[in-house]
Amino acid sequence: MSAGRPRARLRLPAWTATLYWKFAVFVIVMCCVLATVVGVLVHVLVGRQTEEQARSAALAELDTVAAAYVAGEPLGRHAAVNPADLPASLLTMARQGQRGTQLGEHRGRPVMWAVTPADGRALAVHLDHTQRAAALRGLDRAIIGSSAFAIALTLLVGLFAVSRITRRLHRTAQVARRISTGDLDARVDDPRVLRPDQAQDEAAAVAAALDAMAAALQAKLNSEQRFTADVAHELRTPLTGLRVAAELLPPGRPTEMVQERIGTMSRLTEDLLEISRLDAEVEQADIDLHQLGPLAERAVLATGLAAEVRIERDARVETDQRRLQRVLGNLVSNAHKHGRPPVILTVDGPTITVRDHGDGYPGRLLDHGPQRFSSHSGSGKKTGHGLGLTIAVGQARVLDATLHFSNAPDGGAVAELVLPPSPPDRALHQPTGADDS
Repeated sequence: MSAGRPRARLRLPAWTATLYWKFAVFVIVMCCVLATVVGVLVHVLVGRQTEEQARSAALAELDTVAAAYVAGEPLGRHAAVNPADLPASLLTMARQGQRGTQLGEHRGRPVMWAVTPADGRALAVHLDHTQRAAALRGLDRAIIGSSAFAIALTLLVGLFAVSRITRRLHRTAQVARRISTGDLDARVDDPRVLRPDQAQDEAAAVAAALDAMAAALQAKLNSEQRFTADVAHELRTPLTGLRVAAELLPPGRPTEMVQERIGTMSRLTEDLLEISRLDAEVEQADIDLHQLGPLAERAVLATGLAAEVRIERDARVETDQRRLQRVLGNLVSNAHKHGRPPVILTVDGPTITVRDHGDGYPGRLLDHGPQRFSSHSGSGKKTGHGLGLTIAVGQARVLDATLHFSNAPDGGAVAELVLPPSPPDRALHQPTGADDS
C-alpha cells in the first residue's frame, strides 16, 4: 500500500488570531444563540396564545350556529354543513360525534375551523385568521430586527471596551520588545498602576510586573557593570607592578611564561574595561567616510594572522575606522583560535563576511549570541573567555551595524557584518580581484 499524502492543514489569516477577532466572533455567536432562543420562545408562546384565542372565538361562534341550526334559523355566511374545504380530520371527528377545532384554509385564506356533529353530518364554522397570522409574522420581524440591532450595538460597545485593553497590551508588548533590545529605561507606566487606590485589572497587573522586572534587571545589570569596571580598574595597578617585576627576572623559560600570563591578564583586563563601557552605552562612534576594501585589509594585517581578503564589490561607507578594525580583528582572531584555515574575509558592498573551515559555531551561540566567559568549541570543550565576540557585537552596535552568526552548509563558521548604508551619492562600488594577506 502506498502511503497517503498528509492532509494540508487549513491556515487562517494572521488577523484571526487577534483579540479583536476572537471577541467579535464570541459576541456574535453568543448574541445569535441568545436571540434565537429568546425569539423561538416568544414566537411559540405568542403563537399558542393567539391560537387559543382563535379556538375560543371559533367554539363560541359554533355554539351560536348550532343553536340556530336546531331552531331552523339561517346559519350565516361563516357556517355550513359539510363544507367542501373542511379538513378531513375535522369531518371524521364530526362523524364520530366529537367536536373539534383546527387551523386551515378557506378559499385561500387562513381560517380557524370549528366543527360539531349535526344529524350525522358536520356542522362547521370558520373564522378569518389573517390578522392574527399577520400579527405573528410582524412579531417575528420585530424580533429579528431588534436582535440584529442588539447584536450590532453589543458588538460595537464590546469592541470599544476591548480596544482599550488591547491598546494597553500592545503598549506593554512594545515596552517588552524595547527592553529585550537593551533599552532598560523603558517603562509602561500604566496610569492604573500609578494610582493604587483604584482597582487594577489584569492588563495593569501585567504592566506593573513588567515594570518591576525591568527595574530589577536594570539594577542588577548596573551592579554587574560597576563590579566589572571596578575589578578591571583595580587589576590595572597590580598588573603594572607585575609587569615591571617580570622585566627584572633573569632570562629563561620561567620568565617567559610569567610574562605571557601577565600579558594575558592585561588583555583580559582591557577587554573587561571595554565591555563595561559598551554595556554602559557611553561609547560614541567617530564617523568618517572610508573605503571599505583597504580598511578591511589593514584590519587583517593588524592581527598578524593569515587570512584571504576577497573584495567582490568595494564601497565607501561612513563608519568609525578604529571600531570597525576592532570588530574585524576579533572575528579573524576568533576564526583562527576556534576554527581551521583557510580564513576568508569577503567584502561585498557594505557587507563583510568572515568565514573559517572548522566545526562551526556551537548551537548555544547561534541561539543566544556570544556569552562572556562562556566560550565553547564545537566539541563542547571550553577554549576561551568568550569576550572577543562579545566585544565585536558591542562595537557593531555602536556602529549601528548588524552582526549575524551562522554555520556554512559545507562546514565552517560564518560571521556576517552588515554596515549601515551610506548616502547614494557618496557610495562607490568597484569590483576588483582577490587579494591575499
